[in-house]
Amino acid sequence: MAREIYVNLPVHNLERSKRFFSSLGFGFEPKFSDDNAACMIVADNIHVMLLSEPFFKTFTSKAVCDTSASNEVLVCLSCQSDAEIDGLVATAAELGGRAARAPKDHGFMYEHAFEDPDGHIWELVHMRKN
Repeated sequence: MAREIYVNLPVHNLERSKRFFSSLGFGFEPKFSDDNAACMIVADNIHVMLLSEPFFKTFTSKAVCDTSASNEVLVCLSCQSDAEIDGLVATAAELGGRAARAPKDHGFMYEHAFEDPDGHIWELVHMRKN
């Protein structure tokens, strides 16, 4: 059996987060979604659990990171092209996110990143084939 990964992220407004990521082209698994959580499908074995902050707090006794001042995680996703990356960053900015930094072209790899409305940083990379 292949391993699966479920990244858990706290969000301030679950419906806003679902609209944001739906507009970026991500789908959701209804059987793992309810009023407290939404299971975003990244790939067959990669999921992001968007958890309302009060629900997220039931899984830990630690404070939830204030993403306006600190980073708790950088999520990195591979993309098929430079254009896909630029399109996702532009769309994220139109939907209430923002570019996290300027794009970088390393020759063998292109990267850019956006912050979602909750301040989580999503790095996007395209590994170019030689």
